Amino acid sequence: MALVTYSQLVDVFKQILSDSGFSESESELCAKIFADSTADGYHSHGINRFPVFIKTITDGYVQLGVQPERELALGSFERWDGKLGAGPLNADFCIKRAIELAKESGMGCVALQNGSHWMRGGTYGWMAAEAGCIALCFTNTSPNMPTWGAKEANTGNNPLIVAVPKEEGHIVLDMSLSQFSYGKMENLAMNGKDLPFPGGYTSEGELSTDPQAILDSKRLLPTGYWKGSGLSILVDLLVTLLSSGKSTAKIGEMEAEYGLSQVFICFDAKQMNTDNKHKELVDEIINHVTNAIPEKEGGTIEYPGSQTRKRRAQHMKDGIVVNDDVWNKLLARI
Repeated sequence: MALVTYSQLVDVFKQILSDSGFSESESELCAKIFADSTADGYHSHGINRFPVFIKTITDGYVQLGVQPERELALGSFERWDGKLGAGPLNADFCIKRAIELAKESGMGCVALQNGSHWMRGGTYGWMAAEAGCIALCFTNTSPNMPTWGAKEANTGNNPLIVAVPKEEGHIVLDMSLSQFSYGKMENLAMNGKDLPFPGGYTSEGELSTDPQAILDSKRLLPTGYWKGSGLSILVDLLVTLLSSGKSTAKIGEMEAEYGLSQVFICFDAKQMNTDNKHKELVDEIINHVTNAIPEKEGGTIEYPGSQTRKRRAQHMKDGIVVNDDVWNKLLARI
């Protein structure tokens, strides 16, 4: 394993992005997004996903030099065509536009067709919370998870992000609708580790904690079994209908995962409640949750986002441990 600093990550990412054809501003933004995800402990959608992201460009699935184009405007709702641009750039644009609409009228919803993989979806939840907005974001994917009762992958582990601003540290839920995301399993498999709980089935139909066996079978467990399966279908319906874009079924007919549909919804917290009332309500819920007696002596009760902040603080102070092979391959490109 290698120990790197945040600034080293940014510099290496930025150089490779620039060499790949991104503009200076685009390189800076994408480098920050990948470095932030890695610093927050999400290597699966940070440094480990970066080579895959670059390959989508060299393979021609992601287009450079394009800008989103507005297709429809209905008050606080807008639909945009992403033109198959880089996923993080399109998502950054959309969440910022949703924030602008929310500041103008209390809420804003931006739907995107012809998008690309946005990398870590939580990135956009953290951005919204930092801007003082409550947010919901979701995307579809290629068919990579069986619906409940099916043997083949016929729906997506469609990520769902919910964010709430909190002065002492934002609350951000970032989850795929499979028990474990592909990125999480790939990260564990790369490091020779098992899942802490069963995450899917082997090719023989046996429940397993072996991430590689599940990756090979593509039979992931939906989060909450039939509940996660149902939610996956509804997320696909929402993003497809609102963006008038491609469904998981249509994405599955293509040779690679691109042309995704995504939705970004923001509410301006200041227009929903006064600052004092917002804090009072948030603290009421979070304090109630965290004051529970821990299952294990000396343990703590966490909430979405609390561990992410702790990891980032530690990594900014002590450095970030990354896979040696991945890091050396990146260095070889510059």
